[in-house]
Amino acid sequence: MSKTTKKTTRTRKPTAEKKKTTEPKAPREDLCVFAFRLTETERDAIHKAAGPAKASKFARSLLVAAATKDEAAVLAIMIEFAAVV
Repeated sequence: MSKTTKKTTRTRKPTAEKKKTTEPKAPREDLCVFAFRLTETERDAIHKAAGPAKASKFARSLLVAAATKDEAAVLAIMIEFAAVV
């Protein structure tokens, strides 16, 4: 004699309705790409100075401050990121 077992079927719980409330986003700046070549040593030094995942922000802010001859900003950036090293 063989026993037959009835498989129980699971009923799905009703999913909660997602409310689509989109807040207006601030307009993004028109950005472009500015690229330059580095040696691996230079790249590693920038990553070390900036810390993890902040190399682009570090390089961009330092380059713009230097280009606009903003000595105070250059010094502030150097002090801020020197604490990371």
